[in-house]
Amino acid sequence: MERSWIWYAAKACEGLGLLVVLWGLVMSMSLGMGEEGLKSMAVEGYGLMIGGGLFLLGWLLERRIGSR
Repeated sequence: MERSWIWYAAKACEGLGLLVVLWGLVMSMSLGMGEEGLKSMAVEGYGLMIGGGLFLLGWLLERRIGSR
């Protein structure tokens, strides 16, 4: 099967989304260790929201072209 540029863009969005979620988790743990609980929760929430949105966008693009 020949892969189109949309497939590569979808995979890039999925990968970037996972990295953003990981970054949010690591930053949340770092802030939590520094006794900044509320800021920690906010960073984790933003990381999950933005990263999850990017991953969902990639997943939807991949479904749209029929590779899933």
